[in-house]
Amino acid sequence: MTCTFGMAPSTLNVLPTARVMSAMPLASIMDYAPMVNIMPFGMCTCMGNPTVASATAAALGVLTPMPCIPATAAPWTPGVPQVLVGGNPVLNNQCRLLCSYGGMIQFTNPGCQTIQL
Repeated sequence: MTCTFGMAPSTLNVLPTARVMSAMPLASIMDYAPMVNIMPFGMCTCMGNPTVASATAAALGVLTPMPCIPATAAPWTPGVPQVLVGGNPVLNNQCRLLCSYGGMIQFTNPGCQTIQL
């Protein structure tokens, strides 16, 4: 995955709770918890991130990236409503997740089967 304001890629962690039996756990739109499902993207360059804004102000306006701490507060969209896991739509490579600071998280290399409907 990548974030529009992150400086490094990250991975999606899917916990094997309340899931369908398969070789790998299936991700649903509810797998959006920061630091559980969504791991940091290296350094953040978004001025909507308070730590980046503060560091940039201290550097007299020179953009100063700070460590990424994902701030995801709402589920992935749109999901695949035709396929449910744990009662929630599964994710595919077209799903997007918004960070509260302003970044958009998306899949760049799904790394496993994707559901195309």
